[in-house]
Amino acid sequence: MTTIRRFEAADAPTVAGLIERCLREVNSRDYSADIIERMCAHFDPSRIAALAAQREMFVADSGGIVGTVSRDGNKVYTMFVHPDAAGQGIGRSLMRHIEALAAAEGHEFMETGASITAHEFYQRLGYVDVRTSDTEFGFNYILRRPLP
Repeated sequence: MTTIRRFEAADAPTVAGLIERCLREVNSRDYSADIIERMCAHFDPSRIAALAAQREMFVADSGGIVGTVSRDGNKVYTMFVHPDAAGQGIGRSLMRHIEALAAAEGHEFMETGASITAHEFYQRLGYVDVRTSDTEFGFNYILRRPLP
């Protein structure tokens, strides 16, 4: 059984490792080795801890961390699911969790930046393209989903 809980400081090395594995095994299909290296360096344990201090961060835990997501109001950040756990509904559960929090605060929509790799995932959850952007980590989609 997978539960969603708040990130704890001790989770930082595990979350950083999970993100690095996702980037190297999944995102590397869509991005150059240079961009993957920069992203991996960006999401080291100290950076994860700093981000968790700035935003609400959550992990999906099933006897070990298998996913993570963070949010600031109605903005989604740092959404990753362990490659071995992909397709099990963990990403959907993480997203629905933070969407419910944002809706309870009165937000009308959620917005996220999505990599080329994650674009279809967000579309399957009902997110629609708003625009695209180029970031320091390459091409990015900006998507929104109305909240109930």
